[in-house]
Amino acid sequence: MQRSRNFIFTLGPLRVLAIVFLALCPLQTLAESATPANLSKADKADISRIEAYLNKMKTMKSRFLQVSSDGDYSEGTVYFLKPGKMRLEYDKPSPVLIVSDGVNLTYYDKELKQVSYYDLDDTQAAALLRDHISFTGGDLIVTAFQRGPGVLRLTFIKGEDPLEGNLTLIFSDRPLGIKKWAVTDAQGITTNISLLGPRFGVTIDPEFFNFIAPDASLDNP
Repeated sequence: MQRSRNFIFTLGPLRVLAIVFLALCPLQTLAESATPANLSKADKADISRIEAYLNKMKTMKSRFLQVSSDGDYSEGTVYFLKPGKMRLEYDKPSPVLIVSDGVNLTYYDKELKQVSYYDLDDTQAAALLRDHISFTGGDLIVTAFQRGPGVLRLTFIKGEDPLEGNLTLIFSDRPLGIKKWAVTDAQGITTNISLLGPRFGVTIDPEFFNFIAPDASLDNP
């Protein structure tokens, strides 16, 4: 019991939601990183490729590995169904389940039987779960773009609220494929989420993303 309570203390809703891109960076850091990147012609071409790739991705199922710079480690399974739907199931001993039905994002602690609700539009997950994503001329602003041997890194913010947080997406290149994302919280701890064997175009029942709070009197499965 004590181990689980410590897990919730250190990886409570705001921290665990790193996996759904709620970057809780210090305001000064966010303000400094809110400046649009100076993109070259080659950068813009690669970003267009990333847009096309993300817009083609309608469903996904993947194992994930979450590692933080403070030593926290967890695994689980993530499901996407665009637009707006997502489900993250953490492996035991974590009691966490996160579900987005396209409007609300629900955080459920199975052990404590506690449910918290968030507006999906207030999270960075909303941007990635859009049916159509554009990093040019819209409300998503690219603040950094890096190209390495076989790797592309893109960091963006939502222009309507630049202090809300930022998200870095990491792709393998040629062929292009999303591999991981990373966020930094208010304590300066970096959380990396790696996708392990992602499958795209899978069939997922939309009802799978509807959260129904279980009877608190029942034991957890």
